[in-house]
Amino acid sequence: QVQLVESGGGLVQAGGSLRLSCAASGSIFSINYMGWYRQAPGKQRELVAGITEGGSRNYADSVKGRFTISRDNAKNTMYLQINSLKPEDTAVYYCNARGVVTGQGAHPEVWGQGTLVTVSS
Repeated sequence: QVQLVESGGGLVQAGGSLRLSCAASGSIFSINYMGWYRQAPGKQRELVAGITEGGSRNYADSVKGRFTISRDNAKNTMYLQINSLKPEDTAVYYCNARGVVTGQGAHPEVWGQGTLVTVSS
């Protein structure tokens, strides 16, 4: 069974920084694509940033220049460096993995439980 565990959320003042981590476990051979999504109160979940196994990245326009996504394939871990935080970045941030290949088979999509980021003004 594949599990994704996020960490690094918390309360931070506007202008501050955080680093989120997402660790995948479960006899994983490879993960094709990993992404960070967020869901603010009363809003739909949205893609923040994604990264392929080969390192290609994509970002939502609202976070370009402030957020940096990275991953360590050897550790099956993904990161999100968040700088210049704004109150509108307040949300639960979720880790997503697609095309996960394990010793037990393939998993099309897996979600983490989320980590809360709160930005105070």
